[in-house]
Amino acid sequence: MTDLSLYRNIGIFAHVDAGKTTTTERILKLTGRIHKTGEVHDGESTTDFMEQEAERGITIQSAAVSCFWKDHRFNVIDTPGHVDFTVEVYRSLKVLDGGIGVFCGSGGVEPQSETNWRYANDSKVSRVIFVNKLDRMGADFYRVVGQIKKVLAAEPLVMTLPIGIEDQFVGVVDVLTRQAYVWDDTGLPENYTITDVPADMVEKVEKYREQLVETAVEQDDDLMMAYMDGEEPSIDDLKRCIRKGTRDLVFFPTFCGSAFKNKGMQNVLDAVVDYLPAPNEVNPQPLTDEEGNPIGKFAIVKASEPFRALAFKIMDDRFGALTFVRVYSGVLNKGDSILNSFTGKTERIGRMVEMQANERLEISSATAGDIIAIVGMKNVQTGHTLCDPKHPCTLEAMVFPEPVISIAVAPKDKGGSEKMGVAIGKMVAEDPTFRVETDVDSGETILKGMGELHLDIKVDILKRTYGVDLIVGEPQVAYRETITKEVEDSYTHKKQSGGSGQYGKIDYKIRPGEPNSGFAFKSSVVGGNVPKEFFPAIEKGFKGMMSSGVLAGFPVLDVEVELLDGGFHAVDSSAIAFEIAAKGAFRQSIPKAGPQLIEPIMKVDVFTPDDHVGDVIGDLNRRRGMIKDQEAGVTGVRVKADVPLAEMFGYIGTLRTMTSGRGQFSMEFSHYMPCPSNVSEKVITETKARKAAEAKK
Repeated sequence: MTDLSLYRNIGIFAHVDAGKTTTTERILKLTGRIHKTGEVHDGESTTDFMEQEAERGITIQSAAVSCFWKDHRFNVIDTPGHVDFTVEVYRSLKVLDGGIGVFCGSGGVEPQSETNWRYANDSKVSRVIFVNKLDRMGADFYRVVGQIKKVLAAEPLVMTLPIGIEDQFVGVVDVLTRQAYVWDDTGLPENYTITDVPADMVEKVEKYREQLVETAVEQDDDLMMAYMDGEEPSIDDLKRCIRKGTRDLVFFPTFCGSAFKNKGMQNVLDAVVDYLPAPNEVNPQPLTDEEGNPIGKFAIVKASEPFRALAFKIMDDRFGALTFVRVYSGVLNKGDSILNSFTGKTERIGRMVEMQANERLEISSATAGDIIAIVGMKNVQTGHTLCDPKHPCTLEAMVFPEPVISIAVAPKDKGGSEKMGVAIGKMVAEDPTFRVETDVDSGETILKGMGELHLDIKVDILKRTYGVDLIVGEPQVAYRETITKEVEDSYTHKKQSGGSGQYGKIDYKIRPGEPNSGFAFKSSVVGGNVPKEFFPAIEKGFKGMMSSGVLAGFPVLDVEVELLDGGFHAVDSSAIAFEIAAKGAFRQSIPKAGPQLIEPIMKVDVFTPDDHVGDVIGDLNRRRGMIKDQEAGVTGVRVKADVPLAEMFGYIGTLRTMTSGRGQFSMEFSHYMPCPSNVSEKVITETKARKAAEAKK
């Protein structure tokens, strides 16, 4: 039977360009999984195997690899850092037991690090921290440690200290054992010597060791009492305390080094073994009902329990559809039949594989704690629970953000339509934040995503992987409509045409709801003027109209409807009559309720060299941006602002021109805000004109 205590399911996550993929490469090299290290800047890393990843030097989709270190099996997932692909990080963290948060020694805690850290907190994932790139200009380990405390409100437990900095960086001191690890200039990870702490660092090491011991012994009352009485705890006792504190998210063991120069990596791998939890040591996954509410039962990580697993990623490659699965409990064998609790259908397991990035190793069984891929499953989507048909259950589902940007696409030749439909279908199954719909008026195919880069990559994949050449329209912003006033109104639907007629009368109030509340319905009808069985039909009628507003046909957000009274007819009233009445009521009352156009506002984080700060802020102001914060760093300034998405198209070109190519930015959706009247009028006019032109076609 598999010994779960020797398993570590870990993810590597960070801001774009902090060195996650390079770190993964070094782990694979050190553990003997690969023999030649591939570099990201050469487009040859193991986990960045898509053409688009190799060209752009960024990670787009998470990749899984397995390797061994000191008799422990690591299932490692390398995740993207770019904000447009955050969903890859989110769904990976959902199925992992531990993580390595990588921070750039000069960039520090960057915007995407914050988002990923928040996701990891939400998923209660234990982490160790690796401050990377200490060989770079402007690197400062102690500044990054301070930022982790200030920006992430986390408690870093410093485990190693750097010897030298920037081009003088030669190794690290292990604070726990008071040993120095010094690497030579060959760049080979195994070429290091263990020596005494350099004389000029002894005082600093003792200071940090005292802090480490004091923080660690707080996890054990008996040890703490003994320590206060002057007794020095053993290294094994300290490691046990650090492991407990890490598992409980009290603190995060923090290491330093340079993945690219192969310095400090062994200490991080040892930390994964020593401090990150095994699959059976983390809190078990809660089981939920069909609505997603916890039912008080859990998926205990044991091979003897019934089979339970979560599909966390769908990938389509040249050999067919792959479903990535995290097995929480039980055993899965080739040929078993399993139930998809979301669809209610059973499927037989044909082939199972262990993934090594884009290579596969056939396996015949998987057990609790494993991360595997199943070949050729049908109708399984991200977030579906797979379980033993005799013990149906639902694991906590995944919630994905709504897309904020869309483009219209059409195949260049007629033969491409069917090809495009099949390809897009596969891509939508792979990526839950990528949506597709057909415009009812124009028949156009609309692709929706999380940002310009996200959609740019999707169009590129359609072209190269599936051979579909597209005509791409201008990006469109996902505007929404809402209301600003409360209206009390009445509506009667009456139709007589021989035989039984239709009758439904409703008195109601429509008012603005809380921000992000969507649609809410309640009834305060007293007595039987509108029988209770018609309430769902009335709610359905109002809710069905929320998809198209009165200003320009955009979906409506944040509306509350209260049913006050009404009337019914013993023969002519029916659910359908009341549903039609609710639809008519919506059309009648929304124009009276002060309808308003609202637009998506993005949280924008811009990095700029000092001498261009004024230009960057002036430009953001011209884009209707609201400057929230400025933070001076060693190599430049970070400006945080809230800016309407409509003003951010093509921003990277402007920023590079302004900053001589040195500026960078990232953005993510924040909230919706009312449009200024001049913008609102322009959008409504243009949208109506576009729809009229499309209708003529």
